[in-house]
Amino acid sequence: MGRLFGTDGIRGVANIHPMTAEMALRIGRAIAYVSRQRGHTPRILIGKDTRLSGYMLENALVSGICSMGGDALLVGPMTTPGVAFLTVSMRADAGIVISASHNPFQDNGIKIFSRNGFKLPDAKENEIEELINMDDLSSLHVEPHSMGKAYRIDDARGRYIVFLKKSFPQDYSLEGMKIVLDCSNGATYRVAPETFFELGAEVITLFDAPDGKNINKDCGSQQPQVLAHEVVKNRAHVGFAFDGDGDRVIAVDENGEVLTGDQVIALCAAVMKKQGTLKKNLVVSTVMSNIGLGLSLKTFGAKTIATRVGDRYVLEEMVAKGASIGGEDSGHIIFLDHHTTGDGIISALQVLNAMKYEDKPLSELAKIMKVYPQKLINIDVTSKPDLSTIPEIATVIQEVEKELGKSGRVLVRYSGTQQMCRVMVEGPSEKETESCCRRIADIITQTIG
Repeated sequence: MGRLFGTDGIRGVANIHPMTAEMALRIGRAIAYVSRQRGHTPRILIGKDTRLSGYMLENALVSGICSMGGDALLVGPMTTPGVAFLTVSMRADAGIVISASHNPFQDNGIKIFSRNGFKLPDAKENEIEELINMDDLSSLHVEPHSMGKAYRIDDARGRYIVFLKKSFPQDYSLEGMKIVLDCSNGATYRVAPETFFELGAEVITLFDAPDGKNINKDCGSQQPQVLAHEVVKNRAHVGFAFDGDGDRVIAVDENGEVLTGDQVIALCAAVMKKQGTLKKNLVVSTVMSNIGLGLSLKTFGAKTIATRVGDRYVLEEMVAKGASIGGEDSGHIIFLDHHTTGDGIISALQVLNAMKYEDKPLSELAKIMKVYPQKLINIDVTSKPDLSTIPEIATVIQEVEKELGKSGRVLVRYSGTQQMCRVMVEGPSEKETESCCRRIADIITQTIG
Protein backbone atom coordinates (compact mmCIF):
# COMPACT_ATOMS: atom_id res chain seq x y z
CA MET A 1 0.00 0.00 0.00
CA GLY A 2 1.40 3.43 -0.95
CA ARG A 3 1.79 6.26 1.51
CA LEU A 4 -1.56 7.83 2.40
CA PHE A 5 -0.34 11.29 3.42
CA GLY A 6 0.79 13.62 0.66
CA THR A 7 2.01 17.20 0.93
CA ASP A 8 -1.39 18.34 2.20
CA GLY A 9 -3.03 15.45 4.02
CA ILE A 10 -4.85 12.53 2.42
CA ARG A 11 -6.64 13.22 -0.85
CA GLY A 12 -8.48 11.38 -3.62
CA VAL A 13 -11.77 10.90 -5.45
CA ALA A 14 -14.72 10.52 -3.09
CA ASN A 15 -15.95 6.95 -2.54
CA ILE A 16 -12.77 5.56 -4.10
CA HIS A 17 -9.77 4.51 -1.98
CA PRO A 18 -8.51 6.27 0.05
CA MET A 19 -11.49 8.65 0.27
CA THR A 20 -13.99 6.03 1.44
CA ALA A 21 -16.19 5.81 4.51
CA GLU A 22 -14.24 2.75 5.63
CA MET A 23 -10.95 4.63 5.46
CA ALA A 24 -12.38 7.69 7.21
CA LEU A 25 -13.53 5.41 10.04
CA ARG A 26 -9.99 4.08 10.42
CA ILE A 27 -8.54 7.59 10.28
CA GLY A 28 -10.92 8.73 13.02
CA ARG A 29 -9.95 5.77 15.19
CA ALA A 30 -6.23 6.35 14.66
CA ILE A 31 -6.37 10.06 15.48
CA ALA A 32 -8.45 9.45 18.60
CA TYR A 33 -6.14 6.64 19.72
CA VAL A 34 -3.05 8.83 19.36
CA SER A 35 -4.80 11.67 21.19
CA ARG A 36 -5.94 9.31 23.93
CA GLN A 37 -2.33 8.74 24.91
CA ARG A 38 -2.41 12.08 26.72
CA GLY A 39 -4.40 10.32 29.43
CA HIS A 40 -7.84 11.90 29.12
CA THR A 41 -10.92 11.79 26.91
CA PRO A 42 -9.68 13.14 23.57
CA ARG A 43 -11.61 15.94 21.89
CA ILE A 44 -11.32 16.07 18.10
CA LEU A 45 -12.73 19.05 16.22
CA ILE A 46 -14.07 18.45 12.69
CA GLY A 47 -14.84 21.02 10.00
CA LYS A 48 -15.54 20.61 6.30
CA ASP A 49 -16.03 22.53 3.09
CA THR A 50 -19.23 22.28 1.03
CA ARG A 51 -18.64 19.10 -1.00
CA LEU A 52 -21.41 16.54 -1.17
CA SER A 53 -19.08 13.79 0.06
CA GLY A 54 -18.35 15.76 3.23
CA TYR A 55 -21.42 14.31 4.93
CA MET A 56 -20.25 10.74 4.36
CA LEU A 57 -16.70 11.35 5.52
CA GLU A 58 -17.74 13.44 8.51
CA ASN A 59 -20.05 10.75 9.87
CA ALA A 60 -17.47 8.03 9.33
CA LEU A 61 -14.81 10.07 11.17
CA VAL A 62 -17.21 10.64 14.06
CA SER A 63 -17.90 6.91 14.30
CA GLY A 64 -14.20 6.16 14.43
CA ILE A 65 -13.49 8.81 17.03
CA CYS A 66 -16.36 7.79 19.31
CA SER A 67 -15.49 4.08 19.05
CA MET A 68 -12.03 4.92 20.36
CA GLY A 69 -13.37 6.84 23.34
CA GLY A 70 -13.05 10.33 21.87
CA ASP A 71 -15.52 13.18 21.64
CA ALA A 72 -16.15 14.81 18.26
CA LEU A 73 -16.75 18.57 18.08
CA LEU A 74 -18.59 19.39 14.85
CA VAL A 75 -18.37 22.93 13.46
CA GLY A 76 -19.94 22.25 10.04
CA PRO A 77 -18.83 24.22 6.97
CA MET A 78 -15.63 25.97 8.00
CA THR A 79 -12.43 27.08 6.33
CA THR A 80 -9.21 25.16 6.86
CA PRO A 81 -7.63 28.05 8.82
CA GLY A 82 -10.88 28.37 10.74
CA VAL A 83 -10.49 24.79 11.94
CA ALA A 84 -6.88 25.49 12.93
CA PHE A 85 -8.00 28.47 15.03
CA LEU A 86 -10.96 26.67 16.61
CA THR A 87 -8.82 23.67 17.52
CA VAL A 88 -6.67 25.94 19.67
CA SER A 89 -9.55 28.10 20.90
CA MET A 90 -11.56 25.10 22.10
CA ARG A 91 -8.47 23.33 23.47
CA ALA A 92 -9.15 20.30 21.33
CA ASP A 93 -6.50 17.60 21.00
CA ALA A 94 -6.61 17.71 17.21
CA GLY A 95 -8.51 19.31 14.35
CA ILE A 96 -9.64 17.60 11.15
CA VAL A 97 -10.55 19.35 7.90
CA ILE A 98 -12.56 17.51 5.25
CA SER A 99 -11.66 19.29 2.02
CA ALA A 100 -9.81 18.99 -1.28
CA SER A 101 -9.06 22.72 -1.39
CA HIS A 102 -9.23 24.05 -4.99
CA ASN A 103 -9.94 20.65 -6.57
CA PRO A 104 -13.33 19.86 -8.23
CA PHE A 105 -16.25 18.63 -6.14
CA GLN A 106 -15.74 14.91 -6.81
CA ASP A 107 -12.41 15.02 -4.97
CA ASN A 108 -12.09 15.24 -1.23
CA GLY A 109 -9.40 15.08 1.39
CA ILE A 110 -8.60 14.88 5.08
CA LYS A 111 -5.96 17.01 6.74
CA ILE A 112 -5.10 17.19 10.40
CA PHE A 113 -4.02 19.96 12.76
CA SER A 114 -2.28 19.41 16.08
CA ARG A 115 -3.63 20.91 19.30
CA ASN A 116 -1.45 24.02 18.77
CA GLY A 117 -2.99 24.79 15.38
CA PHE A 118 -0.11 23.64 13.18
CA LYS A 119 -0.28 20.93 10.55
CA LEU A 120 1.16 17.63 11.72
CA PRO A 121 4.87 16.94 11.24
CA ASP A 122 5.90 13.93 9.16
CA ALA A 123 6.71 11.83 12.24
CA LYS A 124 3.19 12.19 13.66
CA GLU A 125 1.62 11.50 10.26
CA ASN A 126 3.72 8.33 10.03
CA GLU A 127 2.51 7.23 13.47
CA ILE A 128 -1.13 7.75 12.47
CA GLU A 129 -0.60 6.00 9.14
CA GLU A 130 0.88 2.94 10.87
CA LEU A 131 -2.24 2.70 13.02
CA ILE A 132 -4.52 3.14 10.00
CA ASN A 133 -2.75 0.25 8.27
CA MET A 134 -3.01 -2.10 11.26
CA ASP A 135 -4.79 -5.33 10.34
CA ASP A 136 -6.98 -5.17 13.43
CA LEU A 137 -7.22 -1.50 14.40
CA SER A 138 -10.71 -2.15 15.81
CA SER A 139 -9.13 -4.26 18.56
CA LEU A 140 -7.93 -1.03 20.18
CA HIS A 141 -11.40 0.44 20.65
CA VAL A 142 -12.82 1.05 24.11
CA GLU A 143 -15.49 -0.76 26.11
CA PRO A 144 -19.12 0.36 25.62
CA HIS A 145 -19.18 2.48 28.79
CA SER A 146 -16.16 4.48 27.59
CA MET A 147 -17.37 5.40 24.09
CA GLY A 148 -17.35 9.07 23.12
CA LYS A 149 -20.01 11.56 22.10
CA ALA A 150 -20.52 14.06 19.27
CA TYR A 151 -21.32 17.71 19.89
CA ARG A 152 -22.43 20.42 17.46
CA ILE A 153 -20.63 23.75 18.11
CA ASP A 154 -23.20 26.35 17.13
CA ASP A 155 -21.12 29.50 17.66
CA ALA A 156 -18.04 28.39 15.72
CA ARG A 157 -18.49 30.89 12.89
CA GLY A 158 -18.91 33.82 15.28
CA ARG A 159 -15.78 32.86 17.20
CA TYR A 160 -13.77 32.73 14.00
CA ILE A 161 -15.07 36.08 12.73
CA VAL A 162 -13.94 37.78 15.96
CA PHE A 163 -10.50 36.21 15.49
CA LEU A 164 -10.31 37.43 11.89
CA LYS A 165 -11.29 40.99 12.74
CA LYS A 166 -8.50 41.18 15.32
CA SER A 167 -5.97 40.77 12.49
CA PHE A 168 -7.08 44.12 11.02
CA PRO A 169 -5.77 47.30 12.68
CA GLN A 170 -8.17 48.65 15.28
CA ASP A 171 -7.75 52.24 14.07
CA TYR A 172 -8.71 51.39 10.47
CA SER A 173 -12.20 50.96 9.08
CA LEU A 174 -13.50 49.66 5.76
CA GLU A 175 -16.30 52.22 5.69
CA GLY A 176 -16.66 53.74 2.24
CA MET A 177 -14.99 50.78 0.53
CA LYS A 178 -16.79 48.58 -1.97
CA ILE A 179 -15.41 45.04 -2.03
CA VAL A 180 -16.40 42.15 -4.30
CA LEU A 181 -15.90 38.64 -2.89
CA ASP A 182 -15.84 35.37 -4.85
CA CYS A 183 -16.50 32.67 -2.27
CA SER A 184 -16.06 29.78 -4.71
CA ASN A 185 -19.27 28.15 -3.43
CA GLY A 186 -16.97 26.88 -0.71
CA ALA A 187 -16.19 27.19 2.97
CA THR A 188 -15.96 31.02 2.98
CA TYR A 189 -19.49 31.54 1.65
CA ARG A 190 -20.80 32.92 4.93
CA VAL A 191 -17.82 33.80 7.08
CA ALA A 192 -16.05 36.04 4.51
CA PRO A 193 -18.98 38.36 3.65
CA GLU A 194 -19.89 38.69 7.32
CA THR A 195 -16.32 39.57 8.32
CA PHE A 196 -15.92 42.35 5.76
CA PHE A 197 -19.43 43.66 6.45
CA GLU A 198 -18.73 43.87 10.19
CA LEU A 199 -15.59 45.89 9.42
CA GLY A 200 -17.74 48.44 7.59
CA ALA A 201 -17.36 47.55 3.92
CA GLU A 202 -20.05 47.45 1.27
CA VAL A 203 -19.83 43.82 0.19
CA ILE A 204 -20.89 42.33 -3.13
CA THR A 205 -20.75 38.54 -2.91
CA LEU A 206 -20.38 36.09 -5.80
CA PHE A 207 -20.63 32.29 -5.79
CA ASP A 208 -22.05 32.00 -2.27
CA ALA A 209 -24.74 29.38 -2.94
CA PRO A 210 -23.09 25.96 -2.53
CA ASP A 211 -25.11 22.92 -3.55
CA GLY A 212 -22.49 20.24 -2.87
CA LYS A 213 -21.41 20.00 -6.49
CA ASN A 214 -20.56 23.56 -7.57
CA ILE A 215 -17.55 24.22 -5.33
CA ASN A 216 -14.71 25.77 -7.40
CA LYS A 217 -16.76 25.38 -10.59
CA ASP A 218 -15.83 28.23 -12.95
CA CYS A 219 -15.06 30.44 -9.97
CA GLY A 220 -12.72 30.98 -7.05
CA SER A 221 -8.99 31.60 -6.83
CA GLN A 222 -8.26 29.36 -9.81
CA GLN A 223 -10.67 31.20 -12.13
CA PRO A 224 -11.06 34.87 -11.11
CA GLN A 225 -12.34 36.11 -14.48
CA VAL A 226 -15.91 36.69 -13.31
CA LEU A 227 -14.64 38.47 -10.20
CA ALA A 228 -12.47 40.79 -12.31
CA HIS A 229 -15.46 41.65 -14.51
CA GLU A 230 -17.69 42.38 -11.51
CA VAL A 231 -15.09 44.60 -9.82
CA VAL A 232 -14.99 46.86 -12.88
CA LYS A 233 -18.75 46.68 -13.46
CA ASN A 234 -19.53 47.69 -9.87
CA ARG A 235 -16.69 50.25 -9.66
CA ALA A 236 -15.39 48.46 -6.60
CA HIS A 237 -12.13 49.31 -4.85
CA VAL A 238 -10.91 45.71 -4.82
CA GLY A 239 -11.96 42.09 -5.25
CA PHE A 240 -10.88 38.85 -3.58
CA ALA A 241 -11.36 35.28 -4.78
CA PHE A 242 -10.99 32.43 -2.28
CA ASP A 243 -10.50 28.73 -2.96
CA GLY A 244 -12.80 25.98 -1.73
CA ASP A 245 -11.37 25.70 1.78
CA GLY A 246 -10.45 29.37 2.19
CA ASP A 247 -6.73 29.05 2.84
CA ARG A 248 -5.68 31.02 -0.25
CA VAL A 249 -6.80 34.18 -1.99
CA ILE A 250 -6.28 35.96 -5.29
CA ALA A 251 -6.68 39.75 -5.35
CA VAL A 252 -8.08 41.88 -8.18
CA ASP A 253 -7.37 45.62 -8.35
CA GLU A 254 -9.88 48.38 -9.16
CA ASN A 255 -9.10 48.08 -12.88
CA GLY A 256 -9.89 44.38 -13.00
CA GLU A 257 -6.23 43.33 -13.12
CA VAL A 258 -5.50 40.04 -11.36
CA LEU A 259 -2.52 40.11 -8.99
CA THR A 260 -0.31 37.10 -8.46
CA GLY A 261 0.31 35.73 -5.00
CA ASP A 262 3.91 36.93 -5.28
CA GLN A 263 2.72 40.50 -5.91
CA VAL A 264 0.55 40.33 -2.79
CA ILE A 265 3.51 39.02 -0.78
CA ALA A 266 5.75 41.81 -2.08
CA LEU A 267 3.36 44.68 -1.38
CA CYS A 268 2.43 43.36 2.06
CA ALA A 269 6.10 42.80 2.95
CA ALA A 270 6.90 46.38 1.90
CA VAL A 271 4.25 47.79 4.25
CA MET A 272 5.31 45.42 7.03
CA LYS A 273 8.86 46.76 6.61
CA LYS A 274 7.57 50.32 7.13
CA GLN A 275 5.42 49.27 10.08
CA GLY A 276 8.32 47.43 11.72
CA THR A 277 6.72 43.97 11.58
CA LEU A 278 8.84 42.36 8.84
CA LYS A 279 10.89 40.18 11.15
CA LYS A 280 14.50 39.51 10.13
CA ASN A 281 13.72 41.49 6.91
CA LEU A 282 12.90 38.04 5.54
CA VAL A 283 10.26 36.58 3.26
CA VAL A 284 9.95 32.82 2.75
CA SER A 285 8.80 31.76 -0.72
CA THR A 286 8.99 28.60 -2.83
CA VAL A 287 10.91 27.53 -5.90
CA MET A 288 7.77 28.34 -7.94
CA SER A 289 7.89 32.03 -7.04
CA ASN A 290 8.52 34.52 -9.82
CA ILE A 291 12.02 35.94 -10.29
CA GLY A 292 10.48 39.36 -9.79
CA LEU A 293 9.69 38.71 -6.13
CA GLY A 294 13.30 38.50 -5.04
CA LEU A 295 14.22 41.56 -7.10
CA SER A 296 11.34 43.52 -5.59
CA LEU A 297 12.31 42.64 -2.04
CA LYS A 298 15.86 43.87 -2.62
CA THR A 299 14.55 47.37 -3.38
CA PHE A 300 13.48 47.86 0.23
CA GLY A 301 16.19 45.86 1.96
CA ALA A 302 14.47 42.52 2.35
CA LYS A 303 15.59 39.07 1.25
CA THR A 304 13.93 35.77 0.44
CA ILE A 305 14.55 32.09 1.08
CA ALA A 306 12.96 29.56 -1.30
CA THR A 307 11.64 26.20 -0.10
CA ARG A 308 10.12 23.26 -1.93
CA VAL A 309 6.49 23.67 -2.97
CA GLY A 310 3.94 23.26 -0.18
CA ASP A 311 2.74 25.58 2.56
CA ARG A 312 3.98 23.18 5.26
CA TYR A 313 7.55 23.63 4.01
CA VAL A 314 7.13 27.40 3.90
CA LEU A 315 5.84 27.35 7.47
CA GLU A 316 8.67 25.13 8.70
CA GLU A 317 11.24 27.53 7.27
CA MET A 318 9.40 30.56 8.68
CA VAL A 319 9.46 29.07 12.16
CA ALA A 320 13.09 28.00 11.84
CA LYS A 321 14.28 31.38 10.56
CA GLY A 322 11.92 33.62 12.55
CA ALA A 323 10.11 35.09 9.54
CA SER A 324 6.69 36.75 9.82
CA ILE A 325 5.50 36.37 6.22
CA GLY A 326 5.84 33.64 3.62
CA GLY A 327 3.83 32.00 0.93
CA GLU A 328 3.27 30.72 -2.55
CA ASP A 329 2.50 32.41 -5.86
CA SER A 330 -0.81 30.50 -5.84
CA GLY A 331 -2.10 32.89 -3.18
CA HIS A 332 -1.42 30.71 -0.14
CA ILE A 333 0.18 33.24 2.22
CA ILE A 334 1.08 32.84 5.88
CA PHE A 335 1.14 35.81 8.24
CA LEU A 336 2.64 34.11 11.25
CA ASP A 337 1.96 37.03 13.60
CA HIS A 338 -1.75 36.45 13.01
CA HIS A 339 -2.19 32.72 12.38
CA THR A 340 -0.45 29.34 12.35
CA THR A 341 -1.45 28.58 8.76
CA GLY A 342 -2.38 30.29 5.50
CA ASP A 343 -5.72 32.11 5.73
CA GLY A 344 -7.26 33.69 2.64
CA ILE A 345 -9.42 36.10 4.63
CA ILE A 346 -6.51 37.28 6.79
CA SER A 347 -4.42 37.72 3.64
CA ALA A 348 -7.18 39.85 2.10
CA LEU A 349 -7.33 41.94 5.27
CA GLN A 350 -3.57 42.51 5.12
CA VAL A 351 -3.92 43.76 1.53
CA LEU A 352 -6.58 46.19 2.76
CA ASN A 353 -4.28 47.18 5.62
CA ALA A 354 -1.59 48.03 3.04
CA MET A 355 -4.06 50.07 0.96
CA LYS A 356 -5.17 52.00 4.05
CA TYR A 357 -1.63 52.56 5.32
CA GLU A 358 -0.32 53.83 1.98
CA ASP A 359 -3.61 55.53 1.05
CA LYS A 360 -3.21 54.21 -2.48
CA PRO A 361 -5.29 51.99 -4.77
CA LEU A 362 -4.20 48.40 -5.19
CA SER A 363 -3.07 49.03 -8.77
CA GLU A 364 -0.42 51.44 -7.49
CA LEU A 365 0.77 49.12 -4.73
CA ALA A 366 1.11 46.24 -7.19
CA LYS A 367 3.72 48.17 -9.17
CA ILE A 368 6.27 47.36 -6.50
CA MET A 369 6.94 44.09 -8.32
CA LYS A 370 7.52 43.39 -11.99
CA VAL A 371 6.10 40.00 -12.95
CA TYR A 372 8.45 38.27 -15.35
CA PRO A 373 6.85 36.15 -18.13
CA GLN A 374 6.01 32.76 -16.68
CA LYS A 375 4.26 29.80 -18.22
CA LEU A 376 2.89 26.83 -16.28
CA ILE A 377 1.57 23.69 -17.97
CA ASN A 378 0.04 20.82 -16.00
CA ILE A 379 0.21 17.37 -17.60
CA ASP A 380 -1.81 14.39 -16.39
CA VAL A 381 0.59 11.44 -16.03
CA THR A 382 0.12 7.70 -15.69
CA SER A 383 3.06 7.32 -13.27
CA LYS A 384 5.65 9.42 -11.44
CA PRO A 385 9.12 8.03 -12.22
CA ASP A 386 12.27 10.01 -11.42
CA LEU A 387 12.39 12.54 -14.26
CA SER A 388 16.19 12.47 -14.38
CA THR A 389 16.07 8.77 -15.34
CA ILE A 390 14.09 9.43 -18.54
CA PRO A 391 16.62 10.49 -21.23
CA GLU A 392 14.15 12.32 -23.46
CA ILE A 393 12.87 14.49 -20.59
CA ALA A 394 16.29 15.16 -19.07
CA THR A 395 17.68 16.16 -22.48
CA VAL A 396 14.93 18.65 -23.38
CA ILE A 397 15.16 20.28 -19.94
CA GLN A 398 18.93 20.71 -20.32
CA GLU A 399 18.48 22.16 -23.81
CA VAL A 400 15.94 24.74 -22.65
CA GLU A 401 18.01 25.72 -19.60
CA LYS A 402 21.03 26.28 -21.85
CA GLU A 403 19.02 28.44 -24.25
CA LEU A 404 17.58 30.62 -21.48
CA GLY A 405 20.83 31.01 -19.59
CA LYS A 406 20.59 33.67 -16.87
CA SER A 407 17.53 35.26 -18.45
CA GLY A 408 15.15 32.57 -17.25
CA ARG A 409 14.72 29.30 -15.43
CA VAL A 410 12.99 25.92 -15.65
CA LEU A 411 11.22 23.98 -12.92
CA VAL A 412 9.66 20.57 -13.59
CA ARG A 413 8.04 18.73 -10.68
CA TYR A 414 5.23 16.35 -9.80
CA SER A 415 2.17 17.57 -7.95
CA GLY A 416 2.06 16.42 -4.35
CA THR A 417 -1.74 16.10 -4.37
CA GLN A 418 -2.66 15.05 -7.92
CA GLN A 419 -1.47 12.59 -10.60
CA MET A 420 0.11 15.43 -12.49
CA CYS A 421 3.46 16.82 -13.64
CA ARG A 422 3.92 20.60 -13.58
CA VAL A 423 6.23 22.37 -16.04
CA MET A 424 7.09 25.96 -15.19
CA VAL A 425 9.31 28.17 -17.34
CA GLU A 426 10.29 31.83 -16.86
CA GLY A 427 11.92 33.72 -19.69
CA PRO A 428 12.68 37.12 -21.19
CA SER A 429 9.57 37.27 -23.39
CA GLU A 430 6.08 35.78 -23.50
CA LYS A 431 6.75 34.11 -26.86
CA GLU A 432 10.02 32.45 -25.85
CA THR A 433 8.65 31.39 -22.46
CA GLU A 434 5.56 29.81 -24.05
CA SER A 435 7.67 28.00 -26.67
CA CYS A 436 10.15 26.59 -24.17
CA CYS A 437 7.46 25.43 -21.77
CA ARG A 438 5.49 23.75 -24.56
CA ARG A 439 8.59 21.87 -25.80
CA ILE A 440 9.16 20.30 -22.40
CA ALA A 441 5.46 19.58 -21.82
CA ASP A 442 5.12 17.83 -25.18
CA ILE A 443 8.00 15.45 -24.40
CA ILE A 444 6.55 14.65 -20.96
CA THR A 445 3.15 13.96 -22.54
CA GLN A 446 4.73 11.60 -25.07
CA THR A 447 6.74 9.66 -22.48
CA ILE A 448 4.60 9.41 -19.32
CA GLY A 449 1.35 11.19 -20.17
